[in-house]
Amino acid sequence: MTADDTFGRLDDDDYPAYTMGRAAEMLGTTQGFLRAIGEARLITPLRSAGGHRRYSRYQLRIAARARELVDHGTPIEAACRIVILEDQLEEAQRINAEYRRAAESSAPPASA
Repeated sequence: MTADDTFGRLDDDDYPAYTMGRAAEMLGTTQGFLRAIGEARLITPLRSAGGHRRYSRYQLRIAARARELVDHGTPIEAACRIVILEDQLEEAQRINAEYRRAAESSAPPASA
């Protein structure tokens, strides 16, 4: 991968651009918190060739939501489950909206 390829991928929400230390700093949390949400399977960071964890912006948004819940007293395992369920609900609502639009566009016009 060339430098130009890397710069082009920085706009990609799924590109693992952030080290664990930088991710923890950006979230205002500890590296241990990132390890814990990884162990809870909320996010799975990619690994560099040297085995270091790398996080994407999408993963950082998920981690930030989990941190928000933990900061309000939710146990970390419960916070991770809540974030997973919120993500699943959002995806289901998106799919339902697509089906609704498709059904509306293929329905015959209503008689007046």
